[in-house]
Amino acid sequence: MPWVFMAVALVGLVFVLNAYVPPRLEAIAVPSFFAGWVTGELPVQHIVWQVGATVAFGLLGAFRSWPGWVGCGAAVVGWAGLAGLAVAGKHSATIIAAAEEPGEAVTGESRRGETPSPNSGSETMWHWPRLAFPLPVRPSEIEMTAGIDYAGDGMARHRLDVLHRRDMSLPGPVLIYVHGGAWIMGNKRQQGLPMLYEMARRGWVCVKINYRLSPRATWPDHIVDCKRAVSWVRANVAAYGGDPRFVAISGGSAGGQLCSLVALTSGDPLFQPGFEHDDASVDACVALYGVYDMTGYAATSYSRELVRLLEKIVFKSRLADNPVLFERASPVKRVTAGAPPFYVVHGANDTLVPVIEARRFVAQLRAVSGSSVTYVELPLAQHAFDVLPSMRCANVVAGVTRFLERTRQSCSSRSA
Repeated sequence: MPWVFMAVALVGLVFVLNAYVPPRLEAIAVPSFFAGWVTGELPVQHIVWQVGATVAFGLLGAFRSWPGWVGCGAAVVGWAGLAGLAVAGKHSATIIAAAEEPGEAVTGESRRGETPSPNSGSETMWHWPRLAFPLPVRPSEIEMTAGIDYAGDGMARHRLDVLHRRDMSLPGPVLIYVHGGAWIMGNKRQQGLPMLYEMARRGWVCVKINYRLSPRATWPDHIVDCKRAVSWVRANVAAYGGDPRFVAISGGSAGGQLCSLVALTSGDPLFQPGFEHDDASVDACVALYGVYDMTGYAATSYSRELVRLLEKIVFKSRLADNPVLFERASPVKRVTAGAPPFYVVHGANDTLVPVIEARRFVAQLRAVSGSSVTYVELPLAQHAFDVLPSMRCANVVAGVTRFLERTRQSCSSRSA
């Protein structure tokens, strides 16, 4: 038993170390992400179960020889590390609040003395019962209409869900969410739920969309579907309590690429075949840990793997043979002065999509766009930090809420 406990404690310590300093090796990028994600977003839960496991091992005699005490030492070090991760999640409110100052990029190394807005609202999402059930749960006051066919062709992937308060009396602004999954997997039921539930609770009408996936689908099918969904929202969301005069879009990972491209290519006929004259524009974009350059501009293992995926499965065309195809799909290449306001969030420890992607995209936005650009770089955060209702996720959602409300009010003032 002492040896078993030591092995378990050392594995737990490795998980914690990975959350702080994830290895940047292509072969273990996915395992590193998953281990860092569940550890970094649920550190308090990890402390609770590890303490309980340690007590159980002790009762079974784990401390009768030296391996048990080595394991105990490893466990204590791991708990200290987990406490640090919990503090980082809570401290993200400060990082986000500082980033909301116009024109300022904020990283984990700056503005540590700042305090977040007292009206951040994150406490409405995260509270201590999350320790027992750390999964997103739709509030009872939120109603969902599921499986709406936005393309009119009966295709299973051309479906969307609409969320809104049961007691809505006035039309609400609209937020569309595009799921991620490397353009080959994922579903509207799985991602962005803490943000969508909170926005719907606040009176927004939220729309979750599916789109065709590769390898069956070939680019630009994915973005065409997203554009068609936006045009459906503009034309039909009023029947579900939404106000089509303000439509924002968000997404994570591949969804971050797609939502950004939707925002930056308003009226592009290549992405609206057969509905070129429909309004598929958006008024704001919230891009989370997105892929912003599909050309593999950086000579890294990540960019090489991305290009291989796109060439073989998504685009079904080689970059060397058709570079324009890859460039047109890259949000960083499509920035114009007419870009809508952007809110970009990325984790500094992201092993699936390196943070350099976001930094370069934001730099291009700030150099060219005439609208506001807010960038939040979250220290110690991995990919997919918005999936579970963690403290970090709650703080991100609070920041997104403030951004969208400010942008909506600004649009209303200009149109008045």
